[in-house]
This record gives sequence, C-alpha cells and structure tokens, in this order.
Amino acid sequence: MSTHATAPRPVPAALHYAEVAVPGAVIGLVAGAFAAGVAALAGLPAVQIATIATGLGIPLALLGAGYCALLAAGRFGVGAVGPVALYWLVGFPLARLLDQYTVATVLGYDQILSEPLLSFLAFQAMLSIGFAIGFLWLHERLAPHLLIRIQRHNPVAADLVRRYVEQAAASAKRPASSAGRGRRRDGS
Repeated sequence: MSTHATAPRPVPAALHYAEVAVPGAVIGLVAGAFAAGVAALAGLPAVQIATIATGLGIPLALLGAGYCALLAAGRFGVGAVGPVALYWLVGFPLARLLDQYTVATVLGYDQILSEPLLSFLAFQAMLSIGFAIGFLWLHERLAPHLLIRIQRHNPVAADLVRRYVEQAAASAKRPASSAGRGRRRDGS
C-alpha cells in the first residue's frame, strides 16, 4: 500500500459551468411545474398534466441552464434585460412548440397546433418578454446565493461573483434620481 497522497484531479471546466447553470435549470423546471399546476386547476387528466410538466419544464430548464452558461462565459452582462429578452424571444416559443408537440404525441392527437404555426410562434414571442423579465428577476435573486457558496471551489462562480460585485459597486456610484425632476415645488 502506498502512503503518499495523490494530488486532487483537476475538475473539468464543463463541470464548473454545469454547477453555475443550476439556478437557471431550476427556474425552468419550476416554470414547467407552474404550467402543470395551471393544467391541474383546469381539471385536465393526470397524463396531460405530467406531459405538460415535462414537455415544457425540461426545455425551459435546458434553456435556463444555457442562459447561465452564457452569462458565466461573459456573453451576457449581469442583470442585462435586453440580451435576455432576445434570448427568450427565440427560446420560449421553441420550448412552447416542443411542449405542444410532446402533448400531442403522448395523447395521440393528429394535430399539434390548433392555429397556424406563425400565429402560434408570434403569440409565444409576445409572451416571452414577460417570461424573460420574470426569469431574470428570479435568477438575479437566487443565483448569487449559490455562487457565493461555491466560489471557493469553482473559478467560474468566483468570476461571476466578482462581476456581480462590480455591477453593485457601479450601481452604488450612480446618483439617485430625483422623483420630481422637472417639477416645481409650488405645483406649477
């Protein structure tokens, strides 16, 4: 038996990114669970509810994880709404289309959509902006807590924590906006 200690093996970068991607994946799964909850409240059959949860939750989880990986890679700025809205403008309609396909396939429907494809995608694109804002809001409140916990062993998380701190410092330096800008106190 050897008494010398072996050096710890380096962790592949992909695992660091995967760990950072957890909050986005969780948010996507929760969104799928909410959709399933709405389906349950509507009285849909259990098979359809489960199909909605997985058919929407898994694509949204993958897209949420993808957002986190792109954020960690520096493709998105911390808290930047515009790029996130564009990301979900493409991703959300595709996730919904996959959800519709999954539900139709599992339930044996002959028709996937009850409306023309372009109408469906356009409507989902409009909904995507609200989803993007909600996703970003949740992500900005949940992810930093995880990143702070894992930054000691995960250099990708440590870099993201640094970027969050820099953004917070820059925000703190901005002057506070005056609520009544352009108005006089005498009411005129």
